[in-house]
Amino acid sequence: MTLFGRHPERAIWNEVECGDYKADLPLWEELADSLGDDDVIMELGCGAGRVVHHLAARGANLVIGIDHDRDLVEAVWDKERGTTGDAEFADVRDFFFTTGFSLVLAPMQLIQLLASSDERLDCLQCVANSMDPGARAAFAIVEELLPAPESSLPPLPDLRQVNGWIYSSLPLEPEIDSERILLRRLRQTVDPDGGMTEQMNEVELCVLSAEELEDEAAEVGLRTTGRREIPPTEAHVGSTVVLMEREA
Repeated sequence: MTLFGRHPERAIWNEVECGDYKADLPLWEELADSLGDDDVIMELGCGAGRVVHHLAARGANLVIGIDHDRDLVEAVWDKERGTTGDAEFADVRDFFFTTGFSLVLAPMQLIQLLASSDERLDCLQCVANSMDPGARAAFAIVEELLPAPESSLPPLPDLRQVNGWIYSSLPLEPEIDSERILLRRLRQTVDPDGGMTEQMNEVELCVLSAEELEDEAAEVGLRTTGRREIPPTEAHVGSTVVLMEREA
């Protein structure tokens, strides 16, 4: 069973809009390379398995993703057979594993998809409870969106062609206010006969600073150990990555 055969819509759009994003991978590789072979990695909000697949394909570590979308979790299973990658259906605000994790990753502003500080604290508490002593965690957030320079070219759409269908996703100018960042994409689908449909896809992020996230992490016993920056791409915003550690 192929990834696109069983879960076409959600899996394809996840692959179209996230599958080619690579700007964060060097940092996740760096963090994973500090682990022993028996250490286990968790990814929060794994989608169709972009990071799980990448890390599992390059090393001996077991990499487990969790996502609240069962179809995407099953898409990871389809893709990861025969590797050290896996996924589980779970809510990042309420999960429990008997396995202890040495590294927890939350790419692509996952923590900002949660609606409030209370929800973030629930997530962070679950993360802290799942971490081995001395384990590390890394949360990517977007703190500020700068307008594109007037001289810059408009972004190109992300594209996939699957079984004669063309899927296009064009990033549009985000909408920003004091409490939210609305990321917008125009999704267009062209069928094999040339018929086109389109829809607007919107993802709402809570405005969140690194300082706020660090303070929330401290409330659940996670110690901040630094920050890293991931540069923007033509189709994706840049990120600040807040690094945390559970006391040994």
